[in-house]
Amino acid sequence: MDGAMPANRRETNRKFRQDAVLAAAQQVFGEQGLEGATMRAIAQAAGYTAGAVYSYYPTKETIYAEILAHSLAELRTGIAAAIAAEKTDEGRLRAAIRAVYAFYRSRPQDLDLGLYVFQGLRPRGLGPELDRQLNSRLIMALQKIAGTIARLGGLTPLAAHRETVAAICHLFGVLVLAGTGRLKILDSDPEILIDHYLDGLVARLKRLPG
Repeated sequence: MDGAMPANRRETNRKFRQDAVLAAAQQVFGEQGLEGATMRAIAQAAGYTAGAVYSYYPTKETIYAEILAHSLAELRTGIAAAIAAEKTDEGRLRAAIRAVYAFYRSRPQDLDLGLYVFQGLRPRGLGPELDRQLNSRLIMALQKIAGTIARLGGLTPLAAHRETVAAICHLFGVLVLAGTGRLKILDSDPEILIDHYLDGLVARLKRLPG
């Protein structure tokens, strides 16, 4: 038992340092974006040497991927909890969509990181393998929404997937416009827009032959 304590302490200290690196990196990415960030800047923000950061993560892309992976895991957990709290298919669908909105509305930096919005909106990635892993996590989160849509509308998996993607496009559009202050200019409330979309989606799904 005594011999295990140093190893436990080492693991605890390692996790503490990794968490510090991730927190510092999220700040640096938020200020400089993926392209502008450097491992040296991340190390300085964390209070470590660049060599210490490299001992945990080989590249800034792997750090970025880890931050996104944590975010997507928490998003999936939030969606699952929202669905589990409801008793009807309609309630589950509404709760799932609202859970995504609430998650990113309260954590705008996660939305920025997820969309790689720094230095303009254009396609970006972290490399084939990291992109594949993150896309898999995103798909797993969205599958929970697709399940609620499929049950409510009696849809095939493909049709439910398309409806899910359409819903996410609407959500992210509202989030981006709200985050940039454009909805205020348009005299629109994001919560009302989400409810309006959900009312239309639910009504349309209920009209489908099933």
